Amino acid sequence: MDRLDILAIFVAVAEQNSFIAAARRLNRSPAAVTRAVAELEERLGTRLFNRTTRAVALTDAGARYLDLGRRALADFEELELSAASEKLEPRGLLNVTAPEMFGRLHLLPIVQAFMRDYPQVNVSMLLLNRIVSYIDEGIDLGIRIATLADSSLQAIQVGHIRRVICASPAYLAAHGTPRTPQELTGHDAIAISGVRPVIDRWTFGTEPGKITEPGEITVPIKARLIVSTIQAALDAAIANGGVIRVMSYQAAPLEAEGKLQRILVGHEPPPLPLQVVHPAGRYLAPKVRLFIDRTVDTLRGKFDNR
Repeated sequence: MDRLDILAIFVAVAEQNSFIAAARRLNRSPAAVTRAVAELEERLGTRLFNRTTRAVALTDAGARYLDLGRRALADFEELELSAASEKLEPRGLLNVTAPEMFGRLHLLPIVQAFMRDYPQVNVSMLLLNRIVSYIDEGIDLGIRIATLADSSLQAIQVGHIRRVICASPAYLAAHGTPRTPQELTGHDAIAISGVRPVIDRWTFGTEPGKITEPGEITVPIKARLIVSTIQAALDAAIANGGVIRVMSYQAAPLEAEGKLQRILVGHEPPPLPLQVVHPAGRYLAPKVRLFIDRTVDTLRGKFDNR
């Protein structure tokens, strides 16, 4: 019995909560089903089911393996269908992730257009301002605004994102415009607790020509308001609440409307790479491959000068 066959048996037992019901569904003998699961548990070195005389229940390890097992079977089925027909229309569930605001502003329009073009594809978007485990959460692809350290992911760089300092024109008119990072100590700051744990100081790049070697400087800030979301911080800044530090794409629409003004441009730290990432070393289903191509084509060049 090959490994894929054993995986299918495990999934059937888990979904039926019964060895006998799984055997009936697969047209196998209960003994063959039991042997297959036992072989799988021995190979993995862990118990996948808790068994009693009345019930079968997944262990924690079994529940994690079930999610991955279902995905592996679905990918294999799609692989076979793809090999059988080059004109196969993409179908199934596509799982994507991105930072919350970037996903809402820039990835969601791509998703909606893709769904219109491929009506057999459904999409689940996980929009979070934290690092997501692509394997554990079953993610097909996503957006990262950071240097990629995870070797299990493959990245396609499509642009750069800057960390910028902004305030409303009215606030700056009333309190003065800082010319150096050190001058921020005399200003009210709006800090975001949910993005980075450090809310009492900001780091800047050194101004070109001021020192012989590139470096960073860190200055303390007076966080008079601390909020847990970026949108709340932007709202507070628009209402003349103080100086804010956000990503360039988050401030750009408000800058264009004249509601925020960027300051200390010469002291911005080096930009962060904007990347489309996906798990490396695995077959890309048609829906994933096409969505990656669509996303790269849409985003590339759009963020290089922001």
